[in-house]
Amino acid sequence: MTRRLEKTPAKVPVTAKQAGETAPKWQWVEPSVWTDRMLAALEHGVKGGKWFSLIDKVHTSSNLWAALDRVASNKGAPGVDHVTVEMFVERAEENLSKLRDELGEEQYRPQSIRRKWIPKPGSNEQRPLGIPTVRDRVAQTALRNVIEPIFEREFAEHSYGFRPGRGCKDALRRVEYLLKRGYTYVVDVDLKSYFDMIPHVPLLERVRENVSDGRILRLVEAYLKQGVLEELGEWTPEKGTPQGAVISPLLANIYLNPLDQQMAERGVEMVRYADDFIIICRSEAGAKQALRWTEEWIRAAGLTIHPEKTRIVDTGTDGFDFLGYHFAEGTKRPRKKSLKKLKDTIRNKTHRCNGYSLKAIIADVNKTLIGWFAYYKHSHRYTFLDLDPWIRMRLRSILRKRAGKRGRGRGNDNVRWTNRFFAEQGLFSLTTASASARQSALR
Repeated sequence: MTRRLEKTPAKVPVTAKQAGETAPKWQWVEPSVWTDRMLAALEHGVKGGKWFSLIDKVHTSSNLWAALDRVASNKGAPGVDHVTVEMFVERAEENLSKLRDELGEEQYRPQSIRRKWIPKPGSNEQRPLGIPTVRDRVAQTALRNVIEPIFEREFAEHSYGFRPGRGCKDALRRVEYLLKRGYTYVVDVDLKSYFDMIPHVPLLERVRENVSDGRILRLVEAYLKQGVLEELGEWTPEKGTPQGAVISPLLANIYLNPLDQQMAERGVEMVRYADDFIIICRSEAGAKQALRWTEEWIRAAGLTIHPEKTRIVDTGTDGFDFLGYHFAEGTKRPRKKSLKKLKDTIRNKTHRCNGYSLKAIIADVNKTLIGWFAYYKHSHRYTFLDLDPWIRMRLRSILRKRAGKRGRGRGNDNVRWTNRFFAEQGLFSLTTASASARQSALR
């Protein structure tokens, strides 16, 4: 696979200068598409605010190879044609040449999306995941390489989801900043099945506000109308953009951007990560007004607020969840669903009848703990005090079973297999890691 991708034409490095100096904030763009000259036009604005003749940049060889590079690095499952990433890469030159011709001659038609249902973290519910073919993922990535900077220029400062150089931790830092400065009323908004409910016509109108190339618009529309193959049935969606498609997060941000802008113009503090957002106010009256504005906009946009999950929270007496954390009493901890998901994962890895060596089990458990701690390390330190003993109890129960005894690891087992014993076996300690992180922050 690597040998094939090495035939990719050399990219223009981001640091290359052609017509002035590339702005640092645009260093993430695909350089084979966005030259310094185009970036200068992006910075200063194009005539009428609309971009023309973009399709030829989508199907250039360099952009398609760059798109394949990204798709290959993300791996992922095959779509309805059963072609894996490895299979597509093995015949990359042939596949990309055909794709280039189809896009250039407007003969390209996306294949149906394979839908599967995956568990929602921390709940018994499931959410749909759409899996496009590798060919369509390459084409969507090439399209995104071209149009994403155009819309990224327009997005609001308080939008953090699926944007270059931004992430969950940036959004969480903003929430903490506002809470510490007296914004004590939170409007916790829940959009019902947002990705599945986005109306196609107004979404395309949002895209048309900045892009006038009819071929690009028809390509976006083709993705919205991709067939969905689920078990033995196939259907064409009338609204929504499939979760799992490369282009979907960008389209989702484009559709909510007018709400972002409206709130910013009215001086309302909002923090949004994709369809998960909160509004933070200094007073209850301000929160109620912000909620009314939000409800009006959402109804007009053809979306639905979940009535039972949307509420106004006085953080002086109550808490709220956002991006996996629970904020309450001036602290933040993992929300209950996040803790449940962690424990469920550890339970699955520490069954008493587990046949692997203790070293192998601990190595597997560590993968989960290290990843989980990387996200939740800023939690209140008491968060980790109960987790470490519980994890060691699970491991002692395995050793107890192997010693021919029943029940959970406790009592004398704590003396037989001490905390130090597990540390010597390499078990990752959440408490130790938390203390180290706090010391580093103080330094």
